[in-house]
Amino acid sequence: MSTVNPSLSPELIAALHDGLVIPAHPLALDEHRQLDERSQRALTRYYIASGAGGIAVGVHSTQFEIRDKDIQLYEPVLRLAAEEVERARLTRPFIKVAGLCGPTEQALEEAGIASGLGYDAGLLSMGGLTGWSEEQILERTEVVAERIPVIGFYLQPSVGGRVFSYSFWRRFADIPNVIAIKIAPFNRYQTIDVVRAVCESNRRDDIALYTGNDDNIVNDLLTTYRFQVDGAAVEKRIVGGLLGHWAVWTRKAVELLEEIKPYRDGRPIPQEMLTRNVEVTDTNAAFFDAANRFAGCIPGIHEVLRRQGLLKGTWCLNPEEVLSPGQAEEIDRMYRDYPHLNDDDFVKTHLQEWLAE
Repeated sequence: MSTVNPSLSPELIAALHDGLVIPAHPLALDEHRQLDERSQRALTRYYIASGAGGIAVGVHSTQFEIRDKDIQLYEPVLRLAAEEVERARLTRPFIKVAGLCGPTEQALEEAGIASGLGYDAGLLSMGGLTGWSEEQILERTEVVAERIPVIGFYLQPSVGGRVFSYSFWRRFADIPNVIAIKIAPFNRYQTIDVVRAVCESNRRDDIALYTGNDDNIVNDLLTTYRFQVDGAAVEKRIVGGLLGHWAVWTRKAVELLEEIKPYRDGRPIPQEMLTRNVEVTDTNAAFFDAANRFAGCIPGIHEVLRRQGLLKGTWCLNPEEVLSPGQAEEIDRMYRDYPHLNDDDFVKTHLQEWLAE
């Protein structure tokens, strides 16, 4: 039986399942590490103009420190993004996703803020819940899903996530009002666990799968997963991406997803697309600082946006988050080796209108 959430329009549900580019929205700061509202709005305008199908705000790329008591930027950055989406008067479906973190009470409070600002869904982080059992995390998910449609999030352990069992994801998929899952363990075995669990759920047709596997974006989007369920073959695809990687060169990411979609009908996949997967992964290694266990992932995103003029600098709320030694040179290499992947010309053409007050 279908349990599609009635709070989402049929058009938005259809778009979510067809596949969207959803950038994880960065935080724009000035040299004093204060919110740079002009640049913050410009980023949202950039994503909308690029053709993205949504934005995710208050997530890792927006910096978890926005929730600190002496900073308190969670509501302001969600509000700024929502205002820009409203101002754009879009005629296409566009999903607003809010990052939700912390114990149940905190996640519910954030869900209330997001709902009040018109957000469509919450990306529910399962990081930071040290000592919580899988059962407790499932109970938390059920409670939050009663407040706002939930997008699950399988985060890689190297940046604060944890490994979950197949049975966890099987039960997770059965939770009413779970509308999607972002799969980001950077691990093929664990990715398969999630897809198989969803395929075995009666809610399989209600849950859209999105890649967060920045090391395998193109291949994730090209793959048809097939499993035997009760003696019948069930297929499922990862249809789009909710990615920090897509917070930069976003126009090209939109073009990439549209280039991939026609191959869903079973036509042969050209070798060039597999090579593209390696190119995109190589760029991600530079942006996300894979060589240093992702220590410079947020400054790396900022550096690309700085070069394009969308940000004034690479400052983070945590002064210790800076580009790693050699990371800027690696980004130089990405520009040199893969010029077809950047959208600098597009940004240059529209930058001043996005920065306008």
